[in-house]
Amino acid sequence: MKRILTTAALAAVLAAGGGWLLTPAGTGTTGAASAQEATVTEMALGAPDAPVEVIEYASFTCPHCAAFEDEVFPQIKENYIDTGKIRFVHREAYFNKFDMWASLMARCGGEMKYFGIIDMVYGTQSDWARKGSEAEVADAIRKIGRLAGIDKEALDVCMSDGAKLKALVEWYQGNVEKDGFNSTPSFVIDGELYSNMSYSKFAEILDERIDAAQ
Repeated sequence: MKRILTTAALAAVLAAGGGWLLTPAGTGTTGAASAQEATVTEMALGAPDAPVEVIEYASFTCPHCAAFEDEVFPQIKENYIDTGKIRFVHREAYFNKFDMWASLMARCGGEMKYFGIIDMVYGTQSDWARKGSEAEVADAIRKIGRLAGIDKEALDVCMSDGAKLKALVEWYQGNVEKDGFNSTPSFVIDGELYSNMSYSKFAEILDERIDAAQ
């Protein structure tokens, strides 16, 4: 379980600006800001009118989040998302610039590719997140994007988008203040905050919520 960035750290991220971005050549100190104000798209699976909503807050560099993605999420998807019982929302949490780079890359693929990309991100986390240098991490994140079918030019734009990064960090900060989570993975199930848990515990809570909604 990993602790979230503090408000002061988030402020430092925003102040740092381009130092947290990637130029097309690799790790850079400046980034191109979008001409228009950036917006943040909610990434969700399942029926919009499902009786229960689950929001996951997760960091792409968090081993516990990767374990959840591998061991618990497939069962939740099969038994609750694909059957129309819940709407599942994935929201990124940021601990470092690697999380931010991975977030910019994953969102570059759009809503249709997002969940497939983050499955690749979590599935290869032990490799890319532990590279010896920032440049190697950046290259590995870019490689995931290319393998997911994002072309080089589009990826360069996404990975150097200062306006998008600022919007994402501010969105994340708002989520922390609204939902009160302080570690990852954390879950908000119909407005109630839960920490990481096994599939059996998750299913017990979901079943209770679904029964109450019927």
